[in-house]
This record gives sequence, structure tokens and C-alpha cells, in this order.
Amino acid sequence: MVDITLDATGLRCPMPLLKAKLQIGTMAPGQQLEVLATDPGSARDIPAWLSHTPHSLVSSDDSGGRYRFVIRVGGQE
Repeated sequence: MVDITLDATGLRCPMPLLKAKLQIGTMAPGQQLEVLATDPGSARDIPAWLSHTPHSLVSSDDSGGRYRFVIRVGGQE
């Protein structure tokens, strides 16, 4: 179950990633953040960043130029 949805549609790289980082900073471990984006760079940037954090990518979807990521917040970085 998603706790917060971040709508970053229409924003260009690197804003979807930066906004996701800021939002995650306000969330508790175990909560889930849904990120919606239209920037193709998000498909590369968000999973790459997550691989270097305690957070995990629960799911991702790319349909019709819209990207959806569900991130589970981990412990502090």
C-alpha cells in the first residue's frame, strides 16, 4: 500500500529524482512512496540512485511515456 504519491509529471531531469529524495527524507522506514514521472531519464536515474541507498524499489512501470515507481523507505542513509 502506497503511503504518499509524488506527482513529478512534466518535470525534467533531475527534478523527479530530487523531489523523490526530499520526500523520502520526510518519511519513516517501511513507508512506501509512489513517484509518477514523464521524464525518460527517471527510468534510469531513480533505480540507479536507489541501488546506492538503504531504500528499495518495490515496483516500476513504464506505459505510454509515463513512469511509475514504488519505493519502500529504508533506514537512514
